[in-house]
Amino acid sequence: MKAAIIGYGKMGREIERILSERGHSVALVIDADNASDLDAEHLAGVDVALEFSTPATAYANIRTCLECGTAVVSGTTGWTERLAELQALCRERQGAMFYASNFSLGVNLLFRLNRRLAELVGRMGGYDVRIEETHHTQKKDSPSGTAITLAEEAIAGLPGKSAWVNYAPGLDHAAHRIDTPAEAPADAVVIESVREGAVPGIHTVVYEAEDDRLELRHEIKNRRTLALGAVVAAEYLCGRQGIYTMDDLLR
Repeated sequence: MKAAIIGYGKMGREIERILSERGHSVALVIDADNASDLDAEHLAGVDVALEFSTPATAYANIRTCLECGTAVVSGTTGWTERLAELQALCRERQGAMFYASNFSLGVNLLFRLNRRLAELVGRMGGYDVRIEETHHTQKKDSPSGTAITLAEEAIAGLPGKSAWVNYAPGLDHAAHRIDTPAEAPADAVVIESVREGAVPGIHTVVYEAEDDRLELRHEIKNRRTLALGAVVAAEYLCGRQGIYTMDDLLR
């Protein structure tokens, strides 16, 4: 498989190492200093592009790949209000696209457990839910895409919830930001975001009633698990057409 790497930060470098370990070649690396090289000429011969850039550049990067006929795997978060547009373009061009907010196998098991627990709690009632996420200080979006997925899946299963808000002390760029948890409407799931040190990612879903508390928690030990998942997704996408997610890969 000939791959392109779009976004050559820590994640991009880890992806490069794993591609090499698994016998693949890297035909193109795109970062801020050569962003103009992301075009049909440079993508010629590339089987799959792995896009892990920034919220500000992801949409344009993925669109370019689809318009050039290059399959693309993306894990960039913080921009997905426009994801449906790219999915429509992918169908129109009969291309191939794989998006996930998190490529860790453990996190995707967490998603499934959370969906099921929300359904059970929704039928039984009596529990409120909140989400806590902690990441390294260089993460550019808040809340994390994984936390948003967890919140949206909880909302789908809980009749009393219809939206999420973000309590993110010190993070002015947070989406749907509130200044204190007390400001949250009763129908909102509160996502608390913390940025500290070099933490790769910790997500906790808390279901709490008057008399007890349930927690689902996942901690990523290093970026390798994310990069490996992305490379496996690229291997899965290679030669296919359509729109795929981690649910398709896990099946």
